[in-house]
Order: sequence, then structure tokens, then C-alpha cells
Amino acid sequence: MKNILVPVGSSKNALSHLQYAVDFAQEFGAKLFVVQVYNVFTKAGTMIKVDKIIERESLEFLNGLVAKIDTKNVEVITKTLKGDLINTLELACKAADVDLVLVEPRTNSIKDEVYLGKTSGKIIKQMDVPALIVPEGYKFSKPTNILMAIKSAIIKKKNVLQPIKDLKDKFKASVDLLLVKTPYHNENDFEVNEELKSLVRNTTQTVNATTFQGVLEHFQSHNPDMLCVVRRKRGFFSKKWEKNTILKKDFYSTIPVLVLSGLK
Repeated sequence: MKNILVPVGSSKNALSHLQYAVDFAQEFGAKLFVVQVYNVFTKAGTMIKVDKIIERESLEFLNGLVAKIDTKNVEVITKTLKGDLINTLELACKAADVDLVLVEPRTNSIKDEVYLGKTSGKIIKQMDVPALIVPEGYKFSKPTNILMAIKSAIIKKKNVLQPIKDLKDKFKASVDLLLVKTPYHNENDFEVNEELKSLVRNTTQTVNATTFQGVLEHFQSHNPDMLCVVRRKRGFFSKKWEKNTILKKDFYSTIPVLVLSGLK
């Protein structure tokens, strides 16, 4: 991993999240892009310089946050970007050749029963870039045991497993595979190809109504310090992602969650 992007909102967790991002980036010798996206809706008679004011204040806010953390030897670049959240972030990811987006669960002040806020949920649901959801207040530690939970092992996309490969290699982590047979199970879903097989230490098969229920059933026996799931239209987060806000009763994790792009 060479380039990591961190979208910043106005949450109380911003400093903790940025420190985690710096510590994570340092392990890989990666460059860190700290960005804030804003959008201005103009009306007749408004000041034409409002964009510049928001841009300046947003950049000052980001630089102020970065000044309060230990950036160590990591190159941190702050940027303010104007436009639609997802389109703007995707353009930024392409321009900077971003390998991973670090997301905090709740980027704004919202209710305690919410796991992923509207902004974070939108990023996870709609962006086709690997993401790492970092729990609020979580301090960086090297992952040693990663649980990868999927309902289909069929892989068609190239390099889709690269993020988990990078983590496994860098931290000498063990990867356990949990194959969850749901009511939507198809033939060949559990045929693990050589690429995935080479990453995995142990494989467990289970039958559950959803992938998330499979995770809940086997979480304690595997005792992971990182969870890996797959973003897809009909995968781990299909129903939960229909709304951008994700409630804790539907999904909640006290450890970082690596979300890969769809395998197919």
C-alpha cells in the first residue's frame, strides 16, 4: 500500500481516527491524503466568494487537526475538495492512485444506536475502493488474526484480494476463512481457488440465514482482531446497505473491518 485516503468529517473522533491512519500508514511507508469534501448550493444574490471562504476554512480545519497529532515520518497531504461526496472521492482516489480508504463509523454527531452514519455508510456502499472501518477511539495495533467471512468464494475481479494480501504479508497475520451457506447459496460458491487458498490458514463452513449471523456464531471461536468482508450487490451488506445509515442492531464491530471490492 502506497497511498491511503482519509475523509474527515466533524466528529469528536477525528483526532483519534487520524492518529490511527498515521500509525497504519507508517507501517507501509505510505502517503496519507487527508481530505474534506464540501458542496455549495448557490442562490441568486449570495456572495460569489463563498466557495473560497469555505475552502479556506475547511483547509484550516484539516491543518489544525493534523497539527494536533503525531505525524511521525509519514507524508500527510491535506486537501479540500468541492463536489458530490462519492464522485469527488472516487476522482481523488483515481488521481492519487489510492489503495485504501480509512473510514470512521460516524463522521458526524449522531445517535448512539447508529454504527455507520449517513456519510460513512454512503462511502462504504457506493465507492468501489477497498475500505477499512476503524472503530471510534481505536488505537492502532498490528493485526495478527484476520477472519474473512464470505458466502461465495468465486473470484472474477483481478487484484481484489490485494489489500488482505498486503496486511497478511506486512504483519505476518493469519487469515481464517468462514464460508457461510445462506438460502441464496449457489453451486460452486464454496470452491476456493488457489489464490485465496494460499492466503488461508483454516477454512470453516457454516449454515446461517445471513453472512453476518455466521460471523456472530463463529466470532468467539476465531477471536479475530480484524474482520474482512466483501462489498457486493447481493453480499454481506446487501440489505443493510440499502439505507446509508447502519444501525448497531444490524451490524456492529468493535474491531477494524476491511471491506473488499466485490469479488465478481
